[in-house]
Amino acid sequence: MSESEVAIVGAGPAGLMAAETIAGAGVRVTVYDRMPSVARKFLMAGRGGLNLTHSEPLDLFLSRYGAAEPRLRAAIEAFPPGALRAWSEQLGQPTFVGSSGRVFPQAFKASPLLRAWLRRLDGLGVRFALRHRWTGWDDSGALRFQTPQGERSVQSDATLLTLGGASWPRLGADGTWTSLLANRGAAIAPLKPANCGFLVAWSDVFRSRFEGQPLKGVVLRHGERNVRGEAVVTRHGIEGGGIYALSASLRDAIAANGQTILHIGLRPDLPAAELVTRLSSPRGKQSFSTFLRKAAGLSPVGIGLLQEAAVRIGTPLAAMPPEALANLIGGVPVTLAGPAAIDRAISTAGGLAFDGIDDRFMLRRWPGVFVAGEMMDWEAPTGGYLLQACFATGVAAGKGVLEFLQR
Repeated sequence: MSESEVAIVGAGPAGLMAAETIAGAGVRVTVYDRMPSVARKFLMAGRGGLNLTHSEPLDLFLSRYGAAEPRLRAAIEAFPPGALRAWSEQLGQPTFVGSSGRVFPQAFKASPLLRAWLRRLDGLGVRFALRHRWTGWDDSGALRFQTPQGERSVQSDATLLTLGGASWPRLGADGTWTSLLANRGAAIAPLKPANCGFLVAWSDVFRSRFEGQPLKGVVLRHGERNVRGEAVVTRHGIEGGGIYALSASLRDAIAANGQTILHIGLRPDLPAAELVTRLSSPRGKQSFSTFLRKAAGLSPVGIGLLQEAAVRIGTPLAAMPPEALANLIGGVPVTLAGPAAIDRAISTAGGLAFDGIDDRFMLRRWPGVFVAGEMMDWEAPTGGYLLQACFATGVAAGKGVLEFLQR
């Protein structure tokens, strides 16, 4: 097996973890990527703090993957959050648990971890071929790449594809692999934005005044789901952690119905009866906005959101009875017209159907071709679940490659 050669296409977390797994067994590995440097999206994800994984109990953790949980369970159980934390510590990057249960390296950023990781891969003999855009296979079964020096063909004993989804294509993953594999008969669910913002037809006045403003400490409701968190008004809609947590149900409801309603509770910690009492107090000479700010404790952007809703309802805020106004504050309806563009989403849903992938993460149609990471049909919320599954499937696919080569 030591004379075998493995090609990994894609230099993100899944590909690099697979490279470490395979090279650690003494097999020669070359990692190909179309970008001039590796793991660009990984570095971008760590710009505000690298959320590696989450500390919650494993069964609850696994439930975050929804319908894909049965297909990811074995890989994550074999390389769970504790193993990922130990791996990071072995690279000289110990971790800590934040107040929300999320796990971060103590250095907080991705770059120190990546530098240590690349030193380890170099020590294992892993080679990198950058500025290599994969374009499929030639008639002999060799991998084809477009490079600055022209087209190149590469023969390998096994291939692992870790090409990601289609979010933030300028960082590497652009989703063009879907047509390459679909044209060869692979079953692929269309790529869709996940952990994304949504489009809202704000008025010009609201947009110009509140673009970029946060809605803090709100409760976001969609159907039966409630999420406590934050949201941010954008020029074309709304985004933020609370929105991302609901993005799958919001996106699917829009796909089914053309639009959907999100309700935003502005004062979730204030009992409704107390809010009615406060709103029933005399306003005096205050403007109604000042009255709402003082009596209900609303921020300017929250008041603006109420005014947007009042225009749609056709009743001025000042003309609403205290009970009706309190009810509106408890759940401001916001009409979402669609998800924001996929190239600005944090991640993507859709991809290679699990029915075409065996337990070793090998494509059933093509023995010796394996997959890992985000290019498979799964999604998860932010909070460490995305990276954990990429790392874990990279390890699992790497072990699958080794088993295949031994046979």
